[in-house]
Amino acid sequence: MTLLITLAIVILTPLAGGLLTGLDRIITARMQGRQGPPLLQPFYDVIKLMNKESMQVNTMHRFFVYAALVFAVFTAVILLSGGDILLAIFALTLGSVFFVLGGYASNSPYSTIGSERELLQIMAYEPMVLLTCVGLYYTNSSFFIRDIISSKLPAIIYLPGVFIGLVFILTFKLRKSPFDLSMSHHGHQEIVKGITTEYSGKDLAVIEVTHWYEVIISLALVYVFFAFAMPLSHLFAVMACLIVYFFEIIIDNSEARVKWQQALNSAWIVTGVLGTVNLIILSYFR
Repeated sequence: MTLLITLAIVILTPLAGGLLTGLDRIITARMQGRQGPPLLQPFYDVIKLMNKESMQVNTMHRFFVYAALVFAVFTAVILLSGGDILLAIFALTLGSVFFVLGGYASNSPYSTIGSERELLQIMAYEPMVLLTCVGLYYTNSSFFIRDIISSKLPAIIYLPGVFIGLVFILTFKLRKSPFDLSMSHHGHQEIVKGITTEYSGKDLAVIEVTHWYEVIISLALVYVFFAFAMPLSHLFAVMACLIVYFFEIIIDNSEARVKWQQALNSAWIVTGVLGTVNLIILSYFR
């Protein structure tokens, strides 16, 4: 049964992430007055990339991308099977580090700049992610997802500030404007495609699939705030995930990209004010 659940997570997670990405493109196009591509366009793009030749800069350049995918899959399996959220976050961060190393391995100036910006983004959002884990532990004295979503009350009641901070840094994780500093899905990126400049073919397809995993992983963190012992709460949690994702799309299409200094400072301010204060209050009253 455990093996079947793991296989289902590995297969269905990128499918759900690809569908959300397709929905993202449609909503973005409609907001810009365009018809937009079909819902399944992301899958068509990946299939097309899989059939193209990959131009390998060096052996390690490709290795780091596949390592990032492995850690994304590992993170998804842990989170969606109700495992240790702290272990999952560490695995996801390690995957991000491998992705950065892949950018540095290409020796391209565009890719190097993208890698440096990616490191700055990790420094910006990682404290808030860790505070989220700590806050969720406070609500149920457990780092395991299955325990957190089985509590009598949803975590959002105890952690409203942490949740707002999480939504703020999800803009980094989902690579949305104004915080798409290292790799933009828009055509106006001043460093071409940033960290992915030197990737092509199957390698670029792997990067896209990895992003699909990251989309679901990010929304899984939102889900944990709203799901609890009441069965109907899981439906509300899914609706909350969709609302948050739609909100991120709106922000993406209404904000211009900021400089890395503004991204770093704003993320730390939100972490310090909302996250830390919320945890201090929670520890005082519990």
